[in-house]
This record gives sequence, structure tokens and C-alpha cells, in this order.
Amino acid sequence: MKKINLLGATGSIGTQTLDIIGANPELFTLVSMSAGKNMDKVREIIAQFKPKLVSVLEQTDAERLQAEFPDVKIVFGEDGLIEAAVGFEADVLLNSVIGSVGLKPTLAAIEAGMTIAIANKETLVAAGDLVVQAAKRHNVPLVPVDSEHSALFQALNGENPKRITKLILTASGGSFRDSTRDQLQNVTVEQALAHPNWSMGNKLTIDSATMMNKGLEVIEAHHLFAMPYDQIECLLHKESIIHSMVEFEDTSVMAQLGSPDMRVPIQYALTYPDRIPMANAKRLRLDEIGKLHFEKMDYERFKALAFAYDAGREGGTMPTAMNAANEVAVQLFMEGHISFMQIEDIIEQMMEQHETIKEPNLEEILETDRITRKKVYGIVK
Repeated sequence: MKKINLLGATGSIGTQTLDIIGANPELFTLVSMSAGKNMDKVREIIAQFKPKLVSVLEQTDAERLQAEFPDVKIVFGEDGLIEAAVGFEADVLLNSVIGSVGLKPTLAAIEAGMTIAIANKETLVAAGDLVVQAAKRHNVPLVPVDSEHSALFQALNGENPKRITKLILTASGGSFRDSTRDQLQNVTVEQALAHPNWSMGNKLTIDSATMMNKGLEVIEAHHLFAMPYDQIECLLHKESIIHSMVEFEDTSVMAQLGSPDMRVPIQYALTYPDRIPMANAKRLRLDEIGKLHFEKMDYERFKALAFAYDAGREGGTMPTAMNAANEVAVQLFMEGHISFMQIEDIIEQMMEQHETIKEPNLEEILETDRITRKKVYGIVK
């Protein structure tokens, strides 16, 4: 029985993780969780899974929940999120919160010696060097949950990392993959959220539409697999059947395939190094699909992806600044304050203004994040 702490329980990854826990009660138990403001969903989860601790965003929500569930410890805010991450000597922290808010809880769980199932890509983007160094220092596995990184993780299992020549991240292209830049000038939030393949949270879906999501994944791959950026390639693959590939010195290419279902990499992260049957999953039938298509990535068309490569190569606090600018810009777009194309403009402006700290500590990373967010709000106002 693995004890699971789950951050972001009411989000897309979180709810699919709960599906897996619920389908395998003999293997997993939820002991701690965090959520934002969806209190109706939180109440449902508490009633079904009976966690020992629940962290929410607001103090008023925490007080109401505590009165309703006196046998559950209810906490809130940043301190509550950290407590939810490390509580009850759990075996695995699955971090699926959105944004750099996941950084401190991840570091705390690493120090506690927990296996980290990482779906919070912004943590590795904002502070990848610190996270990877901490994991090595405490001998803690970082098991990826993203479908692309899970694919690379599986393809590399048992292989000599010195024989890798290239990591190939596949990309669906998102909601506007067939649109020109001129056609994107007046797109709506609803259009941006209409992903052709995957069911994801709103922020991830917008990031997929700008291709920043793939850019964040490039930086993640750099940290997770210690791979230089020049050996990480992105490839358009509209069907989302091949989730990523690894090329080796002998020209062999290892690919991991599967139907687009996030429960598969989530379950693998929870069961690693073992595998178990997947309930209610669609098996891949290549004869039904017939053809798979691939296109070279156009970095002029998808400028956000190019920004991510630039930020990653610069290193230091530059990815932190880029990520913070993107998080705020995406939120402002979803709230109707800026256009879709202005997301890129804001990211580019913040990167141009940023003075990189090459080997930042945690405080410098958090301060870069705070200052960048403040600057973006100032620009828009």
C-alpha cells in the first residue's frame, strides 16, 4: 500500500489521479491533499477518500471545512500547502498544482525523502537546478508525470545515458496548430481552450495553444535527463500517439506510444517501477488509426517555444522570469484584459528587461518571480 500526498486534487491531473487511487484501493491510499477554491469538489473528495489532512487556499474555506469535518486536519495558504506535501510520512508526493507555487512544497518533500511524481512543470522551469541538486543530495527519485517526459523516462529505462544523441519531444500543436499568425489576432479564450486531443486544465491548454507548454517541457527535459538544449528537439505530431522518442548513437530510435490518456503516465508514476492493469482505458489500435503525421517545428510561427529555448540556454533566473511572465499573461488573457498574441509580447518584453542571476539561491528565484509578476501587472495597467 502506497501512501499518496496529492497537491492540486481538484484540477485535471488531480482528479485523474483520484480515479486511479479509487480504482486501486488495495494499492493506494490518499493521506493528504491540497485544493484551491472548488469547495464542492473538496467535500466530495473528503467523503470518498477520507484523507487525514486537507489544505485549501483561503482561511474562511478552511474554517468552514473544519466545522464540517472535525476528524480531518484542515489547513490553508502557503504553509498549509507545504504541510500537505510532507505530512504523514507518505511514500509519494504527486505535485499537480499549476505554477511556481509548487516549488517550496516540492523542495520540502524532497528533504523529507519522498518520491516525487512531478506534474508541476513550472517548478522545474523556475528552479530546476535547485530541485535536481536537492533530489540527488537526498537520493530521491523524480518521476515525471507529463506524457512526454514519462515517454522519455520509459524509453531510457535500462539504457546507458552516454549513448543518447537526441531527445525528441512530440507536440500536437494545440488549438491553433493550423492557423497562421495573422489568423490569431482576434481569437477568443473559448477557441484557445478547444484542444484537439487532450483534456487538460485551462492554463495548460492555453500554454499548448501558444506552444509555451512545449517550451516548458524542453526546459524540464533538460533538467530531468541532464541533456543539453542542442540535443532536445521538438516535432509536430498531430495525432498525439507517439508521446516522445529517444535517438541513440547507433541511430536506433526508441518511442513510447499510446492513446492520449493522461491516466496512463499518472498511473505509471504511482506504480513505478512496476505496472498494473489500467481500468477503462482505450487500447491503441494502429490499424484503426492508419497513418501518423509529422512536421518540422516552425519556431517563427511558435515564438513562445523559441523564447523557452533562449531562456533555457541563458539559464540562471531567466527561465524563472519567463515562466512568471507567462503565468501572469495567460491569466490576464483568460480574464479578457489582453489579446492572445499579447501573451508572447509580454514574455518577450520581460525577458529583454531581465538581468540574469547566473547561480541563484532559492530566495533570489522567488524574488525574481515576484518582481516579474509585478512588472507584468504594471505594464497591463
